[in-house]
Amino acid sequence: MWDGSSSAHLPWYHPQKDSVPDAHVRDAEAYEFVEHADSEARTFLSPRSLGKRVAYEEGSTIDWMREEATERERTRVLHSQRGLRGLLALVKNSVGIWFVIILTALGIGVTGAWLDVLVKWLGDLKEGRCTYGFFYNQVACCSGLDPGELCNEWQSWSEYLGVHSIFGQSLLQAAIYIALSIAFAGSSAVLVKSYAPYAFHTGIPEIKAILSGYVLDASLSPWVLLIKTVGLALAVASGLSLGKEGPLVHVACCWSYLLSRLLRQHKQNEARKRKLLAAAAAAGVSVAFGSPLGGVLFGLEELDAFFDDGDVMWRGFVTSVVAAVSLQYIDPFGTSKLVLFQVSGSETTWRAFELLPWIFLSIVGGILGTLLIKLNTAAAVYRRHSALYEWPIVEVVGFTAITAAISYLVVFLRVQSSELVANLFQECDPSRGDYHGLCNPTAIWANVFLLVLAALTKIGFTAWTFGMMVPAGIFLPTIAIGACLGRAVGLVMQGWHRAYPTAWIFSSCPPDPTLRCISPGFYAIIGASAMLGGVTRMTISLVVIMFELTGALSHVLPLMISVMVSKWVADAFGIDGIYTTWIAMRQYPWLPAREFRDKGQTAAHVMKAAHNLVVIHDDGEGCTIKELDELVKRHKFHGFPVVHGEQLLGFVLRDNLRASIATLLAEDPSVNRKCTFLPPGRVPEGSGMINLTPLLEEAVLQLRKDVPLELVVSMFQKLNLRHILFSQGGKLTGLVTKTDIVWLLTAQASHAGALAEKHI
Repeated sequence: MWDGSSSAHLPWYHPQKDSVPDAHVRDAEAYEFVEHADSEARTFLSPRSLGKRVAYEEGSTIDWMREEATERERTRVLHSQRGLRGLLALVKNSVGIWFVIILTALGIGVTGAWLDVLVKWLGDLKEGRCTYGFFYNQVACCSGLDPGELCNEWQSWSEYLGVHSIFGQSLLQAAIYIALSIAFAGSSAVLVKSYAPYAFHTGIPEIKAILSGYVLDASLSPWVLLIKTVGLALAVASGLSLGKEGPLVHVACCWSYLLSRLLRQHKQNEARKRKLLAAAAAAGVSVAFGSPLGGVLFGLEELDAFFDDGDVMWRGFVTSVVAAVSLQYIDPFGTSKLVLFQVSGSETTWRAFELLPWIFLSIVGGILGTLLIKLNTAAAVYRRHSALYEWPIVEVVGFTAITAAISYLVVFLRVQSSELVANLFQECDPSRGDYHGLCNPTAIWANVFLLVLAALTKIGFTAWTFGMMVPAGIFLPTIAIGACLGRAVGLVMQGWHRAYPTAWIFSSCPPDPTLRCISPGFYAIIGASAMLGGVTRMTISLVVIMFELTGALSHVLPLMISVMVSKWVADAFGIDGIYTTWIAMRQYPWLPAREFRDKGQTAAHVMKAAHNLVVIHDDGEGCTIKELDELVKRHKFHGFPVVHGEQLLGFVLRDNLRASIATLLAEDPSVNRKCTFLPPGRVPEGSGMINLTPLLEEAVLQLRKDVPLELVVSMFQKLNLRHILFSQGGKLTGLVTKTDIVWLLTAQASHAGALAEKHI
């Protein structure tokens, strides 16, 4: 709240009183702009003093209008140059953009491949080791064998250490499994806590906020890139219920930020930098899922990343493709394919009666997705207000021990989530072997029980893990939960068909019992997409990611139906997905793109009245640099309205004012020099006052306070504004900032701002 009541009453500024009675409201234009760019004003200024570009503070928001105007001017200057010099300047500018894009794509592609290899090796290390090479994972160690052939080169720890008793083997395997899980997760937490606190969590809420204009460069630093990458590998290998997909979006943006700092044109323009970050985010999804097209659509749908700019979408497409090509070239899985969970053996056609279990899975996915969000929110709020907040490493170690101990007892929880999902998506094939009895027709109900138990347990694990002091994504655990439930439903349907093959509901199935009618693996895919839709509220990009992830192109329509129903059900309990919920809890200044409808309220409903604002009052006699310096140091607001009497002169940003004061003091240490914001023609000749008119914002949007509230919200959403001034007849009546609109749109959520009391 811009409250000036606690301010010291300096002689040149005071809280402005709202002296505009309703009776004096005139039928003036609703849209006005402050005009102060008098050409003579600049004759009073030293360009060296007041012409410098001011960097944004951490936690502020960028001025999109200024950044876009600066970029347009830079482009105009480039195109205005003639001859060879102008041609070379254009080539250099274009090459610089593609230099960042290509290197970002290669960087995230190599990083993703390295992560896959490291996670696989560390995960297998908990079970055993390769006899002829310590750094071989189980797949590499047993390569070259036929399916179903016994691998003698890979030994469990009990075999390697020569323990022969069954009890001793079980005890040793469990002890090593739990100990290494704790060591991996604890190491990840120590790295994050000690070196890069912003490397925790998924990073997507921060990226969404940054792309909307929030300044949070600390979350994109080289240290964050390094710690997030290493910590993510350790956290995933520990067996915690988390994934690497979301954090890879953050890692890709770190690569883009690091490379863009090498080029001056990107380093000095925040809007240009964000357009590169948008392209990088698409590459992160491309590498995470092996889904280049899904990455582009993810940036468009979930990140609101393309700013209605075709060039940005094109760059995102190129970045996604190059990243995917680099990942496939390295081939970390040794499959020579980009598809992570190749679906084989599924029926190419589906039958009408299958819509019923698929819709059931979609409804369950929407309900459980909402439940997971609410449980995760409750866990995050509890963590913040409990002793666990002061001991994050202890929390990680303790919960990892609990997770590992419980997971070791359930076979479907013991393995890595990626391995579990890959096997749940596969159909039974005698040549591939039976994955933990999933294909045993006599153990259907035992498998259904274990799958449901695994899904419910993973919901609890994921709700708590997503928010601990480790890098953590929520895509893969959510997919695993849905896949477990989907496979369970598929097994029930398959068992029903085997028991009653002549039932009317199965009349469309082939009469030959040796031909498959129901594919439980595809039920797992439907369950995964429904659960992921319920948690993230993604739609188009989710469908594309799922069919690129599995290669199940022939089943796009059932995927679309499951995502549609899941979102309908989930939206009935709340329209915010997991990332929007975390943005609201951390109180980032991000505005959702959804339409806002007021109930007859006007802008006055959210406006801060003039008498509650800290206002710079320029009475014509000027103020000293010392007094301005005291104002800037005392108040942390992003800016201050400037008035002369009752007339509104404009709005000055705190950062610009502070930087100009510092420059003026560096030129002349005298703090008693006079300054004024009045136009030059209204300043007495020979006064010697420094004219600060150029510090006023060049285009401050002004409205009347009786305009509809939904119009104000729409302007903030579409114009990327930071503030709007309200005036009546040239007199200041109030102010609305982007933070006010954010609070308006999140006020109905009980968790809004719950994690914003302290900052990491």
